[in-house]
Amino acid sequence: MKIIIEPGKSGNVIATVAIGSQYYDPWEKYALPTWKKYCKRHELGLIVFVSDLIPQSDAFWKKPTWQTILIGKVLKDKFKNIENVCYLDTDIVINYMAPNIFDNFDPSTIGLISLRKNLPYSYESVLRRMAYLRHNLYDNKYPLDSALYISTEDLYRHHNLPVQEDEACCGVYIYNVNLFAEALNSVFYKYDKNVQSITNGGNQTHFNYEIQSLGKVSWLDYKFQAIWVFEMAWKFPFLYDFGRNNQELIRECIEASLSTNYFLHFAGHWHESEMWNIGGILEGVGAQDKLEGFADYMKLPVTGKPVGQIKP
Repeated sequence: MKIIIEPGKSGNVIATVAIGSQYYDPWEKYALPTWKKYCKRHELGLIVFVSDLIPQSDAFWKKPTWQTILIGKVLKDKFKNIENVCYLDTDIVINYMAPNIFDNFDPSTIGLISLRKNLPYSYESVLRRMAYLRHNLYDNKYPLDSALYISTEDLYRHHNLPVQEDEACCGVYIYNVNLFAEALNSVFYKYDKNVQSITNGGNQTHFNYEIQSLGKVSWLDYKFQAIWVFEMAWKFPFLYDFGRNNQELIRECIEASLSTNYFLHFAGHWHESEMWNIGGILEGVGAQDKLEGFADYMKLPVTGKPVGQIKP
């Protein structure tokens, strides 16, 4: 592991897994600057795991998305001053003026963020927009009807798992290591390397089943894991067409999304998911001034007192 910021008095740490240069290098270049500002502002530790947490020869070795489940146990055993950990996928950029995520969860639970419920738009409608725009402006081979629309019930049944009430995107989750690290460790070793899933061996559905079935889940605000493919389809559809190669426009749209959200996740494998690699997000003086200026303004009291007609 690499310790970017030492765990401090708060006992709270953000951690990620970036195994291999194809994951570590873009994270370090394009995402880490926003993570460091956020962690320093809230006095959080920051740790990245850069190699497999168990040997690839092990019968339980699985792709790195599964290995994220092991980090709590490793941190619990190595550090005595870590209480809570927030795991983040590497393809997330952070609004560094956002609230402290550790202030918004119950440490007696595992904090998850729904992929389907409590969104600022209709889940089905945003999927429809995404599919239609991809089909018409990216590739006409992209299906208008596919597993993209699979129901929560069918998702779990497809994996032969008992149906749960919701589906979280496991790119962000948060928990107390003393209460849950051992349980998560057990989840990892419940499935061997031959586990099958709709995400080609990934842990999304199995993780959801195991964590929700514990009955100790709290659901955090969508703003702590806004999904870029949703944001782009709903707010910035022009990026699919004339804006797809305009890096400055893409950057402005990402920053606009971050101004109303906290963490922005570029999940997926289509063109949208690569957009964070343009770099420079929230690094320009103008963008920082807007972000910080608005945060300062939100602290000011307003009276609603009439001031007369304002002339331009």
